[in-house]
Amino acid sequence: MEGQRKLNKKAWSWAFYDWANSGFATTVMAGFFPIFFKSYWAGDLDPAQSTFAIGSINSFVGLLIAISAPILGALADVGRVKKRFLFFFALIGILSTGYLFFIPESSWKLAILFYALGVIGFSGGNIFYDALIIDISKPDERNRASALGFSLGYLGGGLLFLLNVLMYINPEWFGLSSAVDAVLWSFVSVAFWWFIFSFPLFFNIKETKAVKENINSSIIKTAFSNLYQTAKSIKKYKSAVIFLMAYFLYMDGVDTIIRMATSYGSDIGLTPTSMIGALLLTQFIGFPATLVFGLYADKFGYKKSLTFAILVYIGVVLFSSQMDTALEFYIVASVIGLVQGGVQAISRSYFSNLIPEDKAAEFFGFYNFIGKSSVFFGPFMVSGIALLTGNPGYGILSLLLLFIPGLILLWKVP
Repeated sequence: MEGQRKLNKKAWSWAFYDWANSGFATTVMAGFFPIFFKSYWAGDLDPAQSTFAIGSINSFVGLLIAISAPILGALADVGRVKKRFLFFFALIGILSTGYLFFIPESSWKLAILFYALGVIGFSGGNIFYDALIIDISKPDERNRASALGFSLGYLGGGLLFLLNVLMYINPEWFGLSSAVDAVLWSFVSVAFWWFIFSFPLFFNIKETKAVKENINSSIIKTAFSNLYQTAKSIKKYKSAVIFLMAYFLYMDGVDTIIRMATSYGSDIGLTPTSMIGALLLTQFIGFPATLVFGLYADKFGYKKSLTFAILVYIGVVLFSSQMDTALEFYIVASVIGLVQGGVQAISRSYFSNLIPEDKAAEFFGFYNFIGKSSVFFGPFMVSGIALLTGNPGYGILSLLLLFIPGLILLWKVP
């Protein structure tokens, strides 16, 4: 757009971390691990037991990250250490993901442990990655920087996932003996991808915002003091508080749709290959759509852009409640791809403009806390209502109780 500065090298280097770690989200979390865990590592367990195992560990890790996110953010804001914390968590995620290759068949406890460590590395690192947006962009650049990160995440995660799917379907093309070997090597590829494409961020970005330069033995005490003061004085940041309330609601709806999609697809008779195809479709539509969404937000503003995305999700909920064919499932996947990255990117950049810059990591700790803690409610509500009524469509419709109040609160942000 005319008059806009091009994003600089720091912004591109920052955004490439989304490209780097999104392979974990696609190949491991959403794609292969849930299916492979049940068939390979937990094959000797009852299906209900293996489902409970992976479900409970996801809930536990999510709760752990949610509770620790504000504390980790407070620690990062004590000094110029966001990159150090990001490196620490990324290393945990990379090594844990790579180690999945070495875990033998039927070792479900070991597999679930290293999967949990991988999720901790992925989610914990994102706290500090998000907070670095303050250091790599000016306020009027953050829509585009945030959108670039999410769009590169969609593209990078989608490309690696496509390669891994080809490995799974045609292992002989890659010199592999079986689909099992293909999945195990896919985990290794995620680790290398994450490691290699993290280099630009760590080599090209220098933190510029810090409360204190010196980090000493009192860092934990200082961090908790900062966290307490933030909680105590949060009323000063009314706009951020109201936005977080809105974000809690509508992102719960967004995350629930992501998590329930394959379950709903199974209910209408889709095969695993078909569902993987729908996931790939969402990824590759999401790449250009997220970039366009960032430009749209620059022109029309945060609220109008988020309003558009939330209204699309409301339409998706209404349509999905009546959905019963594979074609309709693919239509929904395509529409979600148009707005999913946009609502995430614009939410992040909007929040970054509502908070004090010298407390970026701490406030993004609260931001991540809200995002992670909201995940517990939507799936429970959808599945509970479906169970009580015997109609999955009613469960999907219950998401309107998240999107509509979230939209109302969004428009109350000063």
